[in-house]
Order: sequence, then C-alpha cells, then structure tokens
Amino acid sequence: MNRMHFFLWMALVALALGSALVAQQTGGEHHPVVLHAARLLDVVTGRIVTPGEVLVKGERIVAAGSSVEHPAGAEVIDLGDTTLMPGLIDAHVHLFLHLGAEDLQTVEESVPQRTILATLAARDDLMAGFTAERDMGTEGAGSADTAVRNAINDGLIPGPRLRISGNAIDILGGHEDANDFNPAQHVLSNATYANTSDEIVAAIREQFKEGSDFVKMYETGPDSLHDGVFSTPYQYTAAQLKVGVDEAARVGKKVAVHAMGEPGTLYAAEAGVASIDHAAQLSDETMRLMREKQIPAVPTFTIFEYFADHAASPAAARRERAIFEYHAAEFKKQLAAGIPFAVGSDVGPFPHGTQARELVLMAQLGMKPLAVLQADLLNGAKLLGWDGQIGELKPGYYADIVAVPGNPVEDISVTQRVSFVMKNGVVYKR
Repeated sequence: MNRMHFFLWMALVALALGSALVAQQTGGEHHPVVLHAARLLDVVTGRIVTPGEVLVKGERIVAAGSSVEHPAGAEVIDLGDTTLMPGLIDAHVHLFLHLGAEDLQTVEESVPQRTILATLAARDDLMAGFTAERDMGTEGAGSADTAVRNAINDGLIPGPRLRISGNAIDILGGHEDANDFNPAQHVLSNATYANTSDEIVAAIREQFKEGSDFVKMYETGPDSLHDGVFSTPYQYTAAQLKVGVDEAARVGKKVAVHAMGEPGTLYAAEAGVASIDHAAQLSDETMRLMREKQIPAVPTFTIFEYFADHAASPAAARRERAIFEYHAAEFKKQLAAGIPFAVGSDVGPFPHGTQARELVLMAQLGMKPLAVLQADLLNGAKLLGWDGQIGELKPGYYADIVAVPGNPVEDISVTQRVSFVMKNGVVYKR
C-alpha cells in the first residue's frame, strides 16, 4: 500500500467512524432534551440570561430562557459554567482547500481525494461550533460539494448545514485561472470560464442543474498595493454582474462575489449581489448602495493575517501585512459608514476548525463584540437563507446550539473554545 492509498484508507476509516457516531446519536433524537448552563445569550438584545436553559425536541427548539419545562423522561444535560448560544456561522469557507499551495492541490490531487478531505474539513468545522456555512467555490472540484452537502443532510457524515456554490465563475485569465503554469500543459482553471453575458447564464444554469444553492463570481484580481494606493482590476461590468443576479433570481437564488476593491466593488453593489466578500476597498458611493440595498461586506481578515504570518519570504510577508493593514484601516471607515457585515473567514488555506479567529479579529479591529456576534448569527442566517430558522435560541428554530466558557459579549475569544455542539437536535460534542 503506497502512501497515497494509505492516506485515503485512513480518511475513509475516519469517515466510517464519524458515520457511526451520527447514527448512534440520532437514535433517540425525538426524546426531549433540556440543556442547562450558567448563562444563555440573547443575541438580539445582547442580554445574558442567568441561568440558561433550552428545551429541545427532535430537531427544533421548544423553549429557551432562564427556566424551561422539564418534561417527563427528558434528558437533562448540565453544561456547568458555560454560556449557551446559537451555533456559529461562517459565511465564507473552502471545504475543498487545505494547508499547502492552493494551485498545486488542485493539480496534484484528484477530485475524489479532495472530496474525502472536504468531508473531514466539514467535520472539523462542526466540532469547532460552526453549525452552518457557505462554501464559496470548490476551486476546480466542480459540483463535488453537492455530494458533501447531501451526505451531511442525509446523516451519513457529520458537518455543518451547507449552502454551496459548486465551482466559482471567472473570466479567461482571471483571478482563479492557472496563469502561472506552462500554457502548453493546458492546466485547468480553478473556476468555470464565463467571458460574456450568455456564457454567464449558461454557467449558472449548469451549476444549478448540478445542485448549487447560489452563485459565486470572481469580480476582481490580482491585487496590488504601491505607495499606499490599492489596485485590483475588475473582471465583469455591472451589466454583466446584473445578468448573473437576474438569472439566479429567476429561480430564487443569489450571487455572491469575490471583490477586493474599486471599481469592481461598486459594480457589484450596483448589480445587487447578495454579499461583497473581502471588501478591502469600498468607495463612498459603494457603501451608500450597500446600506440602501442591505448588502453585507464579508471582510475575511483571518486569511490575510494567516498569509502574512506564513508567507514564503520576507518580501511576501511585508506585502501581505501591508494589505492586511490597509484592509483594517478601511474596515474602520466602513464601520463608521454603517454598512452591514456578515462573518466569513476564508478557511481552507488555513486549518479548518480554527476560524473563530475571524470574530476575534473583527472585534480587535474596531467592531463591538455584540455587533460581531449579531453580524455572525443574525446577518449570517439571513445571508445563507435561513433567517427565522437559525442564529437565535428561539422556539421553532433549528436546535443548532453551542456552549462556550465565559461571556462572549465581554470576551468574544471564548468562541474559540467551544465545549458543546448540537446541530439539528443531535449532540456532536460534549
């Protein structure tokens, strides 16, 4: 057995164990469960309820507050000196990426291998308390995320509830094209080509046929920063993006964009996209439109910090750190402008399960901890299309619940130490 076969065999064993875990946990899912802890977070008001209790039956929350009914036969899980809060949401993940050179992963690793790794990444994210995620492109693995989402939904493997985009959409020679390889090798792009409005529509229809929940389009790149001037060329006009938005809307779906700066960010806001991800540079007009249309920015600071801390050379580290600092300064302007935010980490190139760092960074860079939690849970639920179903501990909502030590409103870093995870009424970690 060679090293690759051994690696895949071990991954399959891990998946089998995970499947057995899910099967064991779901056997009694219709018996009432009462979760008891020292505290409970009301994320809408920021109030910490003491003590905190949640009554769960099946996949739904029945009641939540300082005291709930304890039905006969209910299992009581005492979580001690912790705070109950809604499961975390990551609005920008890459399940099909892991540590190492991104371009080489997509060339050297087969789609089946990458799919196995994606299931392990989904498990790691869930165990870290992320009960819902938006997978922002499979980076050349096509619609393989459809299979991962469906396996999670069918209870075959553990993972967050997912919204998936399949392959992202890009122009020839664009941000995710294989621009640095020998052209004679015809290395495939990490995205799906669409150079015209007709091609955009065709690509979107194919992705929807293959099971995607939304569309991701690359709107800017590559990025540069010289003498304090940030530059990133746009890829699609506002009219072309609007074609994509309208085609998605035809079947009740949305478009999210990778857009670092102007004028691409303005074009995205004009087109009415669902979110502007990365958003390192937003003009006053762009922010006005984002407020008016309630388009959230998803800053993804963690990936920029990671690239700066793990650059291949001192020069690359200086470049990445400069972009991070530029982004941080612009974030303060965006906060002052009152645009909406959601929380997404861009996890994948850095280790899955560690992305609560994003909440910490947003707070360190000027956002109040409660506002970060509201951006994550309330705006995240809305962005993923599950508003009124996740993001709060309320009757009728899905029982996606985590416990953290301490008070997350006072110290948001406790979200990095999730000790209990329930998703859909099933306990995955305790």
